[in-house]
Amino acid sequence: MATPLGDYLRLARAGFVMAREGVASRIDPGVRPPGSEPLFALAGLIARRGPASSAARLGAALSRLGPSYVKLGQFLATRPDVVGPQLARDLELLQDRMPPFPQAVAEATIARTFDRPVAQVYARLDPPLAAASIAQVHQGEVIDPDGTARRVAVKVLRPDVQRRFRIDLSSFYRAARLGESTSPEGKRLRLVAVVDTLARSVSMEMDLRLEAAAMSELAQNTGEDADFRVPAVDWDRTGREVLTTEWVEGIKLNNLEALRQAGHDLPRLGQIVMQSFLRHALRDGFFHADMHPGNLFVDADGKLVAVDCGIMGRLGQKERRFLAEILFGFITRDWLRTAQVHFEAGYVPPHHSVEDFAQAIRAIGEPIYSRRADQISMAKLLTLLFEVTALFDMQTRPELLLLQKTMVVVEGVARSLDPQLDMWKTAEPVVRAWIERNLGPAGRIEEMAVGIGAVGRSLQTLPELIAHGQRIAVQLDAATRDGLTLSPASTEAIGRAEGRGNRWVAGALWAIAALLLAQMLF
Repeated sequence: MATPLGDYLRLARAGFVMAREGVASRIDPGVRPPGSEPLFALAGLIARRGPASSAARLGAALSRLGPSYVKLGQFLATRPDVVGPQLARDLELLQDRMPPFPQAVAEATIARTFDRPVAQVYARLDPPLAAASIAQVHQGEVIDPDGTARRVAVKVLRPDVQRRFRIDLSSFYRAARLGESTSPEGKRLRLVAVVDTLARSVSMEMDLRLEAAAMSELAQNTGEDADFRVPAVDWDRTGREVLTTEWVEGIKLNNLEALRQAGHDLPRLGQIVMQSFLRHALRDGFFHADMHPGNLFVDADGKLVAVDCGIMGRLGQKERRFLAEILFGFITRDWLRTAQVHFEAGYVPPHHSVEDFAQAIRAIGEPIYSRRADQISMAKLLTLLFEVTALFDMQTRPELLLLQKTMVVVEGVARSLDPQLDMWKTAEPVVRAWIERNLGPAGRIEEMAVGIGAVGRSLQTLPELIAHGQRIAVQLDAATRDGLTLSPASTEAIGRAEGRGNRWVAGALWAIAALLLAQMLF
């Protein structure tokens, strides 16, 4: 059980490990708490010297501190406003890799989940292939009722991971509350809300049934996509601590040489990666938010296959419209419309000038048209846009930050496949199709149909509302016709309350009189 003393001791240990690996020196001075200079100077003195890169040292420190800190690091990569741009860049390179836990422990978890021996669940279960902070993956084999052998991927939750996260989250909350209470900047950054978001994300990742549901939803959304798919879930072998899916036969997207030898068109794959992400975000409002190369494969048919749906992002209709119009505004150089979108979405307070905001956006957008296609970064553009909107009191939007973080990763993957990829040309068909479908005549008709449906549902309940109002009117008329009457119990209770109130009033008057008398005497 977490205690305040335990929280502070764990935070002290984390601070020492970070300082030892030289992480403190990477924190931007602009985001350091006031009065913390002596602590950062001390951290510099105890930092270990060596040739390792800052990103490698950061990864080593977080891995040493455990799974909770690895997840925290990945999450803070989306918040350069909290940790500073330098440290955020290092965190973007953080790989979620942890030592595997023993095969016997994984088999015990499987047997407990399905209440039967592992041999009755899988015909074969190989040693772990990869291990991360939440779970590890094994290759297995199952025998279908018709006798067919089928290979599967088996994901098993780490032992005791929930207790570890619960204890470490207590420490994170302690640090966040301390930061908000001692620093106005900490309060502005809403540090407690940052930990809240991390806690929600991790709690969903630690129930593998929810990941299975996410894969099922993504598969349903993309069922008609010609160039993207996700593995099928084996629901009979899936529980809270175990997830079983179809085994993906394919080439990892970071194995460029193998992709070339298999005859795949790398520039085309880069377009598929970028367009698939935008299509899912805009069309479906539900996207894979961890699309690093280790989670992406290319199958024999040339389809992009995404695995590990533990981290997913959602966008509401308002956020999707915001994203589409922002991107389309930059594509068409319509700065005024891009500014108006922010105000219509309620992201920028109305006391600001739309024209001034459009001028600020123009300062970001115009320089990109003097650069080559391979020098234009949509992710960097969104980063700059969020920096400018902060000047106009735009509140932090967690769902947009996750979108931005994912776009950084997706853009990096797409550029690794085609360094000359024109991001705007690639994005334009997807964005234009969404604009035409949702903001054109068809979209307007659909909005009207939704409005008419809402009115129809209201009319259906109108008779019930009228009858309810009539009953209330009759009851009020009966209650007030001869005056309100109270039961003896109610009268007695009111009398007791009045007596207590009178005693308090009398006491207060005597206290005031005593004070006045003291002032006159002294």
